[in-house]
Amino acid sequence: MTTSVQKIDVIVIGAGIAGLGIAAQLGPYLRVLVLEQEAQPGYHTTGRSAAVFSESYGGTTVRLLSRGSRDFLMQPPAGFATDVLLVPRGFLFIARQDQRDSLEALAALPDMRATAIRMNPREACARMPLLRPEYVAEALMDEGASDIDVHALHQGYAAMLRRNRGQLLCNAHATAIERQRDNWRVTSDAGCFEAPLLVNAAGAWADELASLAGVATIGLQPLRRTAALVDVPRMEGMERWPLTIDIDEEFYFKPDAGRLLISPGDETPSAPCDAVPDELDLAIAVDRIERATTLDVRRMHSRWAGLRSFVADRTPVAGFAPDAPGFFWLAGQGGYGIQTAPALSRFAASQLLGQAMPTDLADLGLTADSLSAGRLQRDVPVAPIA
Repeated sequence: MTTSVQKIDVIVIGAGIAGLGIAAQLGPYLRVLVLEQEAQPGYHTTGRSAAVFSESYGGTTVRLLSRGSRDFLMQPPAGFATDVLLVPRGFLFIARQDQRDSLEALAALPDMRATAIRMNPREACARMPLLRPEYVAEALMDEGASDIDVHALHQGYAAMLRRNRGQLLCNAHATAIERQRDNWRVTSDAGCFEAPLLVNAAGAWADELASLAGVATIGLQPLRRTAALVDVPRMEGMERWPLTIDIDEEFYFKPDAGRLLISPGDETPSAPCDAVPDELDLAIAVDRIERATTLDVRRMHSRWAGLRSFVADRTPVAGFAPDAPGFFWLAGQGGYGIQTAPALSRFAASQLLGQAMPTDLADLGLTADSLSAGRLQRDVPVAPIA
């Protein structure tokens, strides 16, 4: 029996923020098909992100991508979203006496020097009343940080894809990928598809997908991050409290729908999977936060975990595979995928289409080499946490 094959211009595998972002940008130029293995898009990392926007968060290239995303997030195109995408939150970095060097290093970054405010313990506790004054030696306040409405951003890209007549198929797990002449053929649970261009936006599964296609991997390592919601005494103005983060990211917490979202900032190596929270990680989060604050955690209302995937230099990968024509990597966004999505999707689309990089991104100093797949060697371990 001959298998029916649907021909398309580009196949994008993965309907998280990365896959839908690039697919939406490609829609005006190419016939786009997005294949998602789950029953709904964004089920894994995108749907479990407590995303925040901060131009001081991440390495040099990540900060450039965040800066290049700010205008879009602050004022999205007409009809993209019905809700505001950014809500001011602020980042409060706190340091114990033994962590002063880490705070000094962060404060010395050009982005932080431009916007951040140094605070003593009294000033830090005024902004975050739960803190114990004796715990905090010094603090740094980034007033420019905001919460991101992840759902609205993700759905905005989905709607943009539909307006451009792109297709999204869920329950479409790829079971085979092979190169046939000048095309990639993807056999999936939803059918067989063929296109000269294939975008690997499979998140934690991106290296597994590359192996399925016979393409050299990039050393992607998924790392589990755990979070929970706990009760907090109702206090006036708590909805405006900043996200409070240990300077070495040993924990963080922020208000969320009348409760407090807490995390130990864990990065536990994991195989690609439907991540579940670990009880030890949750206990560590509670212990660390109770030592830093007056909070007495008696109950967790919900708990979850997600996978943040990194390559060796902890910088996203967006570019063609050196060893496989037409195979385009869009992976390794780590914990920065939501806040960098507008700039990264525009950059990636320009590279895939063979166009010049968007002028505003080039003017920021972004380079194709800094994001290329060719900069990585196969099976390189993830760099130590900074």
